[in-house]
Amino acid sequence: MMDFKKLTLEDKSILERYTNPYRFLSCEYSFTTLYIWKDACNTQYTIYKDALIIKKQDFEGNYYFMQPLGYKEENLQDILECLAQYKKENSMEYLFKDLEEDFIEKLKSLSMEIREACIEEDRDNFDYLYEAEKLIKLSGKKFHRKKNHYNSFVKNYDYEVKEILNEEVIKDVIKASEKWYDENNNNDKMLYYENLAIKDMIRNMDLFNLKGIAVYVDNEVAAFSLGEKLNDKLAVIHIEKGDINYNGIYSFINKTFIDKCFSDVEIINREQDLGIEGLRKAKLSYYPVKLEKKFILNCY
Repeated sequence: MMDFKKLTLEDKSILERYTNPYRFLSCEYSFTTLYIWKDACNTQYTIYKDALIIKKQDFEGNYYFMQPLGYKEENLQDILECLAQYKKENSMEYLFKDLEEDFIEKLKSLSMEIREACIEEDRDNFDYLYEAEKLIKLSGKKFHRKKNHYNSFVKNYDYEVKEILNEEVIKDVIKASEKWYDENNNNDKMLYYENLAIKDMIRNMDLFNLKGIAVYVDNEVAAFSLGEKLNDKLAVIHIEKGDINYNGIYSFINKTFIDKCFSDVEIINREQDLGIEGLRKAKLSYYPVKLEKKFILNCY
């Protein structure tokens, strides 16, 4: 019998005991990602046979399990069978989502029942990975347009970059987040939850080990970004918001944030495009070095 518990801040040390040994390139298994979407995805967890089992719902309201973490090899078959039974009893749409390719291969080696028809690439949730150095330098023909946008912002605006550390900047960023939400929400519940998450993150920067900057133009926040280093080689950008009335603002904050806070890592994870056409186009325009695949598994 699995008894799931809603994720809270107090669970951080428990989850990280299981997640930290893994070197995921995906953003999904960082505590920050799990926590900031805890309400939107009703994120819950349990420990079964000393393995971490996370249950979530996607943005369409369908429940699923994430990849079990910390399991002993001899227990994996039993864990999978238990989860499959839970799925059946609770009429879940999916068994697993957010699976890495290595885990898919492990499942195939365990069971002849795993068929290609059960496995689906989740393209809308592929993570975009970039070389940090290229995002900082914006050199070469491919990045010529981005560099022009960056230079345009630098040339045309009287700006100041501040780290999100003191109470004054925190208040300004929360105000800017509220303004961005009011202007863009269109009754989008995901943006509602994201706005709540931004405020939660900013008020707990140290707890989440977050870095953040705010770009001021004429004493108003024109853009802000939040991210974290997941390990020595990888950082993830969780939030990036800008006022498009300032020409070149996104090129400026993208380059500046990484240069200021994450110049010592090799890879930047800028998360998914969620199938949004404009967002996909924007992320591809920075020429990712890799799309980190994620998979859905419907049967076992």
